[in-house]
Formats: sequence, structure tokens, C-alpha cells
Amino acid sequence: MVLVCLVVLILFYLNAGVTINIGESKKFSKEEIQTAVNCVIENFEKNFSGCDLKKLWYDEKESNWEIATYMSFGRGSINGVKEENVIVLFSNFYVNGTGGNGSLNPNSPYNDWNWILIRDSKTGVWRIDDSGY
Repeated sequence: MVLVCLVVLILFYLNAGVTINIGESKKFSKEEIQTAVNCVIENFEKNFSGCDLKKLWYDEKESNWEIATYMSFGRGSINGVKEENVIVLFSNFYVNGTGGNGSLNPNSPYNDWNWILIRDSKTGVWRIDDSGY
């Protein structure tokens, strides 16, 4: 428990400029959503150098709509994941002049960027399966 609190405090300190909004959910506990949020933040810091994450949120209605699309037409239609093990988070970020991963426009905002996370089971670890628009 102390380790979990320490990790949350470290992530909060490192991401003090990020607005995080975890909406109400009938599907996931606050802890499940927070773990998904932490996964996205860690991935963003590692793979989006030169970018500033501004906002990260979970909206169940929006997430459910994106999950339906993912399960019918996206990787969810072929990877065998169960719908209850998929969550979609949304973000706004800014690509600085030299930032990005080569496929992002410098000096540009990216709004409503989706992060599709999956896990193997209810107790499994979230991992990012796809992201983008």
C-alpha cells in the first residue's frame, strides 16, 4: 500500500501540469481506471519526447463508443480480447518545435487522442494496444 501511494505521488509530481479527470464508471473501479491512466502517462513520457501532455480523461460513454468500433473494426476484432477488458482514455497534448516521434506535426496541438488499453483478465495489467484518432 505504501509503495502504491509513493508511485501515485511520484506520478503526480512528475505530471503536475497534466489535468486528469476520471469520470464515473459502472464498468471499472477508480483503481482500474487509475492504473490505465498511469500506463498511458508512462508510455507518453517514454515515447512522446518533446511533447507536453495537457489533459487525460476517462468518459464512459465516449469510451464505450470507441470500444464498439475497436471490437467490430479494429484490432479487437482479431486479437481475442473480451470487451470487458478494454478501456479507452482520451488526451490532449502539444508537440513542441522539436518534439514528436517523427509522425506528429511540430508546434501543434493534438486533441481527443485515443488510447486503447487492453488486459488479459479482470486482474490483468493494462497495456496499450493502439492510440491515435
